[in-house]
Amino acid sequence: QVQVVESGGGLVQPGGSLRLSCAASGRFNSFYYMGWYRQAPGKQRELVAIIAPNGSTQYGDFVKGRFTTSANRSRNAVTLQMNNLEPEDTAVYYCKAIVHVGVEFWGQGTQVTVSS
Repeated sequence: QVQVVESGGGLVQPGGSLRLSCAASGRFNSFYYMGWYRQAPGKQRELVAIIAPNGSTQYGDFVKGRFTTSANRSRNAVTLQMNNLEPEDTAVYYCKAIVHVGVEFWGQGTQVTVSS
């Protein structure tokens, strides 16, 4: 079994920054892909950022250069640095670890609220 735990959410004012962290642990060697998704009330879950085995990254169109994800593969951890946050970024942010093709695990999510 693999456990995925996110941290770092909270309340921030528009234009502010937050840094989310995610760590995966359990019976696996290293993650294959690791990504961030978010889900706002009444909306579908959407991709925020994902990091591939070769270190390349992909972001949702709405990111527009505001967010950066990075990985520490030795610790099976990733971070998501979010800058210039907007009220529309308010959502529950989830981390997903893909440890093998077709084998993925989700965290419980961390709430991010952007409000003045």
